[in-house]
Amino acid sequence: MPVIIAPMAGTVSRVLVQAGDPVMSGQDVVILESMKMEIAVQAEVSGRVKAVKVSEGTFVDEESILLELE
Repeated sequence: MPVIIAPMAGTVSRVLVQAGDPVMSGQDVVILESMKMEIAVQAEVSGRVKAVKVSEGTFVDEESILLELE
C-alpha cells in the first residue's frame, strides 16, 4: 500500500484531497506550514486516496504518514 509522508516537520495547513479521490503523480495533496513557509506535498504515484491520516491544524513530524493510497 503506497503512502504519502511528510518531508519535514510542520503544521498541516490544508488537506487538498479526501478519501475516494483519484490522485495523479505530481499532484499537490497536502500543504504543510513550517518556519512561516508553505510547502506543497505531492503524490509520488497515481492512485486513489484510501485514507487521510491527518487533519488541518495538526502538527506532524518528519516522515509521518499523511495519506494512504490504493
